Parts: sequence; C-alpha cells; structure tokens
Amino acid sequence: MSGSRSRTVADPPRLAVVGTSGYAFSYLHRARILHDEGLVRFAGMADIRPPSAAAGALLPPGGTAHPSVQDLLRRCRPDITVVATPPHAHVQTGAAVLRAGSDLLLETPPVLDLDGFTTLSRLAAESGAACQTGFQSFGSPVLPVLRAAIADGKLGEIVGVGAAGAWIRTDAYYRRNPWAGRRWLDGEAVVDGALTNPFSHAVATALLVGGVAGRDPAEIALELYGTRDIEADDTACLRIRFGDGPEIVVAASLCAEQDHEPYVVVHGERGRAKFWYKSHRLEIDEERCHLGEPADLLRNLIAHHLDPDGVPLLAPLSGTRAFASVVEAVRDAPSPSRIPAGWIRTVGEGASRHPVVRGIGEEVAVAADRLALFSEIGVPWANAARRRTGGAAAERTG
Repeated sequence: MSGSRSRTVADPPRLAVVGTSGYAFSYLHRARILHDEGLVRFAGMADIRPPSAAAGALLPPGGTAHPSVQDLLRRCRPDITVVATPPHAHVQTGAAVLRAGSDLLLETPPVLDLDGFTTLSRLAAESGAACQTGFQSFGSPVLPVLRAAIADGKLGEIVGVGAAGAWIRTDAYYRRNPWAGRRWLDGEAVVDGALTNPFSHAVATALLVGGVAGRDPAEIALELYGTRDIEADDTACLRIRFGDGPEIVVAASLCAEQDHEPYVVVHGERGRAKFWYKSHRLEIDEERCHLGEPADLLRNLIAHHLDPDGVPLLAPLSGTRAFASVVEAVRDAPSPSRIPAGWIRTVGEGASRHPVVRGIGEEVAVAADRLALFSEIGVPWANAARRRTGGAAAERTG
C-alpha cells in the first residue's frame, strides 16, 4: 500500500461505522471518543433500521446517519469503515467498503467460508485498502512474550495447542436477534455455534499461537452437540491438523455451571504455556504474569492508515484463513447430536433459564490439556468425530 495515503494531523481520516445496535454500539462510542481526540473525523453511520436516540446522539456535528452502506460510502466517503453487522452480511458489506477504497475493520467472525475470505482478500489487494479483523486477542501484549519464549526454545518443539472455554448462555441470549442459534437464515449461512461465534476468539487465537493461522488445514475433525431446540451447536470440540506443525484442539460449551475464563494452552516437548486471552495473563511452566491491556485494533488500523509502511496491522484478514476453513467445516457438518436429557439439568426461569451439562467445565479443560476430543477422553454422550479432509466437501466418519 502506498504511503501517499498518509494524512496530517490537520486532516484526520474520515471514519464511518456500519451497524448501530448490539456490539456495533460500542464502536459508535469509540468513534466519538476518537473524533473528540482529533484522531479521526466521525463522518457517519449506517443501518437498515433507524438508529436509536442513544446511537444518534453519538454523532458529532456534521455527522450523518444513512439507511444503507452504499449511501454512506457515496455521501461520507470514509477513509476507514467499521463493519459490525450480523456475520452473514460481512462479506457483502465488507466488499462494498473495499471497492470504495476505504480501509476496513471487520468484526468477528469476519467471514463464514473460504470463498468469503478469498473475495475480501482479492478486493483488498486490488483496491490497496487494509482489512483488519476484530479478534481483540491478536493485539494482546502476551503474544510477543509468548512468541519469544517459543522462538527461544523455552518450551521445546511445539506439538500442539489446546483451547478451552465454558460459559453460561441463557434463553435471552438466543432471543437476542433472528439469527441467534441458527446455521442458516433465508438461504444464507449464519453458523452461530459455540466454536464459530462466542468462542471464535479461542479458535482463532489457538491457530495464531500455533503459527498456522494463514494455512489450509489438512484435516478438521468435529464433534458438535446441542441441548436446545436450535439448529446450531452449543457444545463442541474440534481438532485441526496440518501437513506439518502443531495440531490444534478446541473444546467449548455454552452450558456450563458457571462462567470459566477461556484460555489457550501451548504444549511443548519441554514445557507448557497458558494464555488467558481475555485478561491477558500468561503462565509459562510455574511462572505467571499479567501484561496489561491489549492494543486497540481500531487505533491500530488508524495508525496503519496514516503510516502503512511503518505500522503493521495486528489482526489482518490474512491471519484468519485457517479460521475460515473451520467455520466452513462447521457450516457443512451434519446437524449437532443431542446430548441425552439425563446429562442436562435446567437452571433458572424465563429469560434467565439455561441448561447445564454435567461436568462440562472440567471436560473442556481435559480436552485442551490432553489435546483430545470429547469422544477420546471418555465423555459418555460423545460420538466419534466427523472428519473433513483437505478442504473437500465429502466427509467420513472417524
């Protein structure tokens, strides 16, 4: 990307946000803070629904609201655009942004298949625009420290990376929007499962730490389970293998007794490292440290826009190729298996109701610790994994 796109402090880049509700609202708030700091000019927002009064109040004088991304791009001509729409709209909306020559920050999960990844990668290359994703853990101060420990051989050869997450999600979570808990909606992929949305950061971070985030998997083995009357899984695990390099195992559930902080664990021949990617804590063998707050990915994109040669992106789209393969494999997998009712108890009432799978908090941890799937660690209700090899559409039972 040419340095000719750099601007001066006196001429800050124009920033726009697509999406005004849900998580997008936090971007509106951040955009106004950046505007008030003089780092950007918050030029406008877009949503197919009229923005709330609270969203509209975040626009500075001169900022405008628009009913479509096309209208926003035509009238505001943003230099940087945040897209925080539902995931199934990411590729179409992100493509419009890149075609307009605007740098893009795309919320997670950024794409839902390799076709979407390829489309946005090509458009970014053709337009010269940058494409950052919203994987906040990619900006963690732990990553340089962990990478240095791996490079210095402190852990020995890395044989695998595990990740574990167990949270509570109530009925209200699955009523939050029309696509919640869906695999498809009106013919479009949604893939709102445990691994691909709430714990997408666990998957993407494990791939990044393992040094395989930009590669094509040789095999993806999936075990998808459900406790609710929804299309998507709420409990799942997977193993990702490559032609060489460490294997990746991720186990996750939204049916825990209590919320557990998710983490990534690096298995080396001589030691282990554990990275709690939300609190940015690191443990290498018995030594623990807390390394502070992550870099703000929107600020990083703005700095990259102003100095593309001197400031690299922390969470570029190119670092999510393997993740896109995982989402595609989950999308195309058979429907989740039901966990037998005898292993589930219901807690709470009304919107606070949620199922609890007996022992799942411990089982996701064991899977990450042993680099093994649920069926391989003796979970009674687990089925043998379905495997997808070499990105082919055909599957075989393992």
